[in-house]
Amino acid sequence: MADDRACFSARGAEDARRRERGIPSMERLSDWYDHPEYYEAIFGTDTEREMDFLLEVGRRYGTGGKRLLEPACGAGRLVAEAARRKCEVVGYDISEKMLAHARQRLTPAQRRRVHLYPSRMETFYRPELEGQVDMAFNLVSTFRYLDSEAAALAHLEGTRRLLKPEGVYVLGFHLTDYGRRKPEHERWVERLGKDTVVCNTHEGLPELRARRSAMRNRLRITGPGKDLLIETHWYFRTYDLAQVRRLFRRAGLRVLEVFDFDYQVDVPRKRGRSGSTASSSCNP
Repeated sequence: MADDRACFSARGAEDARRRERGIPSMERLSDWYDHPEYYEAIFGTDTEREMDFLLEVGRRYGTGGKRLLEPACGAGRLVAEAARRKCEVVGYDISEKMLAHARQRLTPAQRRRVHLYPSRMETFYRPELEGQVDMAFNLVSTFRYLDSEAAALAHLEGTRRLLKPEGVYVLGFHLTDYGRRKPEHERWVERLGKDTVVCNTHEGLPELRARRSAMRNRLRITGPGKDLLIETHWYFRTYDLAQVRRLFRRAGLRVLEVFDFDYQVDVPRKRGRSGSTASSSCNP
């Protein structure tokens, strides 16, 4: 208790000094998915390049059609970009705040080509989509939120069921190095109007038996009259090459090609390298 009191006392003194200098006190929040505008500021910078990549992958490896599905579509940046390019798009997400942001960004013309639904990744199903989707995509490791083999398998099988026989699922996530001895850290800085958004993501050491890594994200947003810290904690499921191959086989999927996250469709990586995007298709 003494340490806790000292901590709060120090924080209160710091806030008082900031107020004296006209600097706003830092407001602490949780769950970056409740704040789609700041989440988008970090992940929305490569939207056009990602969509260029996706449509070219579909042309080279799939049907080339434009009926698309985005599981865990978040705030809808890729949904909107696909609709802008005259694609028919279905997206779903567990977060109502993200879906509300996604709907608001669509123009009236885009809304006619987009359908958005609240759903979990392991349970989404629309009978009118069965066997009708040209390409599904999920690019930013959201797949690793599925915290069990059963949940991951249900998602992959459910998505495969919606794909056309030659449809593809472009799935982006990092493979796990179970021999890693140091935590991993990534940092991005972006601007949102007059605000600066700094994103620090920390991945702890992988737990082989539990098949998970502890994750922490801190978004710091500063600007005129504003100082926010949004801290989010969760676990990602871990996969090495053998584990993900077994899972894909069980789901009836096969790997067609592997790419880096720089989205250069002409430069595929050797299969099994960490930090890659896998394009998978239904087995014949």
